[in-house]
Amino acid sequence: MATKEFLVGEQRKPEGDFFEITFGDLLDRRAEEYGDKEAIVYVSPIQGKWTYKEFRDEANKVAKSLIKLGVKKGDKVSMWGTNIPQWIFTYAGTVKMGGILVTVNTNYRSHELEYLLRQSDTNTLVLIEEFKGNNYVESLYKVLPELKDSEPGKLNSEKLPLLKNVVFAGDKKFPGMFTWDEFVALGADISDEELAKYQEACDPHDVFNMQYTSGTTGFPKGVMLTHFNVINNGWYVGAAQNYTDAERLCIPVPFFHCFGLTMSITTCVAHGATQLPVLYYDPTWVLETLSEGKATACQGVPTMWIGVLEHPDFDKYDLRHLRTGIMAGSPCPIEVMKKVNEKMAPEVTISYGLTEASPVMTKTTPSDTLERRVTTVGRQLPHVEVEIRDPATGQEVPRGTVGEICCRGYLTMKGYYKMEEATQEAFYEDGFLRSGDLGTMDEEGYVNVTGRLKDMIIRGGENIYPREIEEFLYTHPKILDVQVIGVPSKKYGEEVAAYIKLRPGQEATEEEVKEFCQGQIARHKIPKYVRFVTDYPMTASGKIQKYLLREQAIKDLDLEDEIQVTA
Repeated sequence: MATKEFLVGEQRKPEGDFFEITFGDLLDRRAEEYGDKEAIVYVSPIQGKWTYKEFRDEANKVAKSLIKLGVKKGDKVSMWGTNIPQWIFTYAGTVKMGGILVTVNTNYRSHELEYLLRQSDTNTLVLIEEFKGNNYVESLYKVLPELKDSEPGKLNSEKLPLLKNVVFAGDKKFPGMFTWDEFVALGADISDEELAKYQEACDPHDVFNMQYTSGTTGFPKGVMLTHFNVINNGWYVGAAQNYTDAERLCIPVPFFHCFGLTMSITTCVAHGATQLPVLYYDPTWVLETLSEGKATACQGVPTMWIGVLEHPDFDKYDLRHLRTGIMAGSPCPIEVMKKVNEKMAPEVTISYGLTEASPVMTKTTPSDTLERRVTTVGRQLPHVEVEIRDPATGQEVPRGTVGEICCRGYLTMKGYYKMEEATQEAFYEDGFLRSGDLGTMDEEGYVNVTGRLKDMIIRGGENIYPREIEEFLYTHPKILDVQVIGVPSKKYGEEVAAYIKLRPGQEATEEEVKEFCQGQIARHKIPKYVRFVTDYPMTASGKIQKYLLREQAIKDLDLEDEIQVTA
């Protein structure tokens, strides 16, 4: 490996402990400070670059066009696409004029899309054509067939009465949609002064982003995050990583996820750094971006780092500038962390949190020992309180004792959109947010995650709640009961398994169940394993014991070798 060449820069600090600023104002400030410095650079598989001034100008065009379309402060603009430039401009432009960006999972299908658009009260949808065989345009027409007969900007739907505008983030012409160029041209006659009025009406503590996370109710919940939440979490994550304005951050994680929006895009703007996005994860594209983009940092879930390390041409790429980065999103295998630090970047660390915490509450730092960096999820970030509590009593437990990981501070969400009861359940009365994860804290404050209270599966960094899949599978006419669990996987951390009871007299196959899921729920939620049973392990009171079902599944599916030691 070539001798490392690290760039030296400056950390852009807030005036006090926090940035009391909106994202729009922060972008304007960076445009004035950095001007012609590269803000966004695409290397592979698409090419393009924008300076900080050009980034601000593109955001202003989007903001003005939304104003022209009648979007008001607090209206929801949903973005459904991969890591294209228009995604970044839609984010910045929406929140600049006071709208709320709703991020849509790239794996969603028609069933999930309809729910999100309705539950979020989306006014405007921006989308791409397709992703990995998932045709977004067809899915939208399936939800809204009347869109084909609508004039762009004049959708009138009984099913989704608040959705008025659809923008295609490209140059193809689809019925009922603006092309991207048509959209950005709409705001040409909106003055800078009018945009400034919208921007001045925004407050740092306004909700500016809603990210949907699956819930144990069986339906995704819209996590309401503020400018203050996200900007400050992004900055403190970067500061703990020693990011500076000289950083060039390779971003293979999806923008719709908090790892992409907070820890990547917003972290870069907060530090005046350069974004090097990858359209979507592909190990070849990541290596090309790291090499040709002279990346100093990279962020990804463990499966992404593994894929890059195992690339057959890994040694042919020039990674001499790569110094640091973050591995997060799912349990991080110890051996993988060691290899990443040895073969790619010596200062890669682990971060831990959840969307409701904007997302990071604890992290390791480059100054921690290698042992700490590979066996813990670090200590609490500045201005964040982390406690381990007894989930039964809510009281803090002694150091070294297992309990629920909880946090309090500037980073916690405002709540779940239109879900007051769920919001109350997420917090203790004293304001501590419940993570649903079990862990311990040692005498020096280092946290170790040991398990989960929540019935949640983490597959390749994607949170999957079994109840959501179960609710969907119950709609199959042959299925009487279903229990969905996570089973171990070396590649993804966990895979989805469904244990199904059929109705009396019915027969079905594993392929039939998977086919039923195709095109209706996201691909990563479709069970890899389907097994048919006549009963489940139960408690005396009749409650299904999923942990015993999981143990049984590991044996049934011969997955003992898939279990790995994790931090």
